[in-house]
Amino acid sequence: MRTVLIGLTIVYVCAITLGCDRSPKLPQPSTQSPLSSSEFNTDQEERIIVAFGDSLTAGLGVTPQESYPAQLEARLHAAGYSYRVVNAGVSGDTTAGGIRRLDWIIKTNPEIVILELGANDGLRGIPLNEVRVNLNRMVQSLQGKGIQVILAGMKLPPNYGPLYTRGFSTLYPELAKEYDTPIIPFFLEGVAGRPELNQDDGLHPTAAGYSRVVDNILPVLMPLLTARPVSDP
Repeated sequence: MRTVLIGLTIVYVCAITLGCDRSPKLPQPSTQSPLSSSEFNTDQEERIIVAFGDSLTAGLGVTPQESYPAQLEARLHAAGYSYRVVNAGVSGDTTAGGIRRLDWIIKTNPEIVILELGANDGLRGIPLNEVRVNLNRMVQSLQGKGIQVILAGMKLPPNYGPLYTRGFSTLYPELAKEYDTPIIPFFLEGVAGRPELNQDDGLHPTAAGYSRVVDNILPVLMPLLTARPVSDP
């Protein structure tokens, strides 16, 4: 356990220098990188999952095909589900940045949004109430449009203080309960603190690490999907 906590500390300290200090750029449909393996469109009949998050969603340091959204899409297709997964990850993004991008997310007409934001807020020590308000607003707005939300839970290392760390870790399950939305208990479960599954920066997963992230997502996501052969029009 001590080794894991030390690993998490290293991981999140790296985030401060590699992600949090960047000013998030708002993505546009024509320039956002990376997207899914398919081109962006707003076809009302196409079933879309939006992966909405920061660098852990964007796949910083790996190829677009190795990011978790691309791997998730491939796994779904292999299982007979014809969903397209749009990568809406922006490195260094915070919950406040997510609010600014929310209208664009809604315009993609997603059936499901995997919301992976808040870790950079925690690393900056942003008041938990502010993080909660921002996440509340995003979940409410998405649900108000009939979009299914999946919350990706995050954790901080213990050196941020017991009150803040505990409050941060309980924030996600509390929101999931309040809004009756599914939750991935810890997005980086089985990845954080494991050098063989992370890049040299100690923060961003390798392709194999993102495969493990997909393993964490699928048990929560699959019950929400409607099966349809990939070959169907």
